[in-house]
Amino acid sequence: MYFANRVQSGRMLANQLVGKYRYENCAVVALDDGGVVVGAQIAASLHCVLSLLLNEPIMLPRELEAIAGITQDGSVTFNSTYSPGELDELIGEYYQYIEQEKLTRLHDLHDMIGRGNTVDKRLLAGRNIILVSDGLGSGFAIDLAAAFLKPVPTEKLIVATPLASVQAVDRLHVLADELYVLSVVENFMGSDHYYDQHDIPPHDKIVEIIERITLNWK
Repeated sequence: MYFANRVQSGRMLANQLVGKYRYENCAVVALDDGGVVVGAQIAASLHCVLSLLLNEPIMLPRELEAIAGITQDGSVTFNSTYSPGELDELIGEYYQYIEQEKLTRLHDLHDMIGRGNTVDKRLLAGRNIILVSDGLGSGFAIDLAAAFLKPVPTEKLIVATPLASVQAVDRLHVLADELYVLSVVENFMGSDHYYDQHDIPPHDKIVEIIERITLNWK
């Protein structure tokens, strides 16, 4: 399935969620800037808060997949795409490199946190958490979010995305209580491929979108 833009796909997801979750103590947590554009449509329809979970990949030389990711609170999650044996081998070989990358990525995240509207764990307790991305090629982003949310007592963990690979859906069935996926893609080619318009604005505009959603329903 292809979409005109992320706003359209967000509205389609909102239509699926609104009957069950409007006014039902929800919080929409976007996993990336594209997820904010999609998630804004959901949050506006459900009359709930919208925030952004900041995370950065930890890449190794010559590896196409991130070996790990780090979230805004410093939590590090290793990529389950790699087998335990592969992870042990790569961590042993690149230990110092990985430790330095953790520090560098965390510094970058702290710079972004200062711009506001990132996730505050205290505001998520007891809510239905709706994790939103504009496309999931794997379940790694959800792994990161699940690790970040682990100490938070929540009602349900719901994933809403316009697009997901078969691999991602398999992982989501393990991690999430409910899934809302508009299109499952066999050979996932990157999120941008499935949108006619590249409608992700600069990050400062992303922050404005989050702020505007809250003002709209207050």
